[in-house]
Amino acid sequence: MNVLVTGVKGQLGYSLARELEKRNHHVIGVDISEMDITDAVQTRKVITDIAPDAVIHCAAYTAVDASEDNVELCRNVNVHGTENVAKVCRELNIKMMYISTDYVFGGMGTRPWEPDDERHPLGVYGQTKYEGELALEKYVKKFFLVRTAWVFGKNGKNFIQTMLKLGKTHDTLTVVDDQIGSPTYTYDLARLLVDLIETDKYGIYHATNEGFCSWYDFACEIFRQAGMDVKVTPVTSEEYGSKAKRPFNSRLSKEKLDAEGFKRLPTWQDALSRYLKEINN
Repeated sequence: MNVLVTGVKGQLGYSLARELEKRNHHVIGVDISEMDITDAVQTRKVITDIAPDAVIHCAAYTAVDASEDNVELCRNVNVHGTENVAKVCRELNIKMMYISTDYVFGGMGTRPWEPDDERHPLGVYGQTKYEGELALEKYVKKFFLVRTAWVFGKNGKNFIQTMLKLGKTHDTLTVVDDQIGSPTYTYDLARLLVDLIETDKYGIYHATNEGFCSWYDFACEIFRQAGMDVKVTPVTSEEYGSKAKRPFNSRLSKEKLDAEGFKRLPTWQDALSRYLKEINN
């Protein structure tokens, strides 16, 4: 299968390209320098020339706080960019996978969000990803909409790298303990996404590593596994203070994966252990 991956230089795009190659698919990876998704004409030309069997759309504006100040840029990439890709996929009858986020939900309560739950984003980033989902649903018949959360991988910045870096220069750190979700390793996520794209079981899915924790729990486990003596102090989101409002509840239900016969990802603690080994090699 010929697969076009957008945002190939990001954490997930990088892992996806590796996984697709491993399974003998032909991968064409593009980033902004090869295909600026906000340019409809260029996007149409690149996808038409490549003529892929599937497009996995990872490219996105993901700076949650910065998006509050850069609304137009964020909307251009996450909404209009997705719309541009989706329209070409519809015209050429290409199956399309769109990577979305827990931020499309309102973030309250403790029940894991189901794929078909109502979407009530809290900030600009979540709103634009929601509108990207709507564009996908509007234009593409053969689509996979996959929401994930708290992603970490080898190629790019993430929470683990931030903690490890800060832990080298600080004895004590304060980390938010009232936001609950599932840390997700791009290596594991990529395997599941390729499992999905190899089928025609279209629809909306949630995909994260198994288990839930707070950012505080996550930080404590990072330092424990890394063998670093750093004291982590829990604080509320309000005490911490961020520009963008973040969801308290980022739990995602993966029961649809079971129902469709897909294998769930390992626990986040196991994923963290393998990731630390990967970056230390």
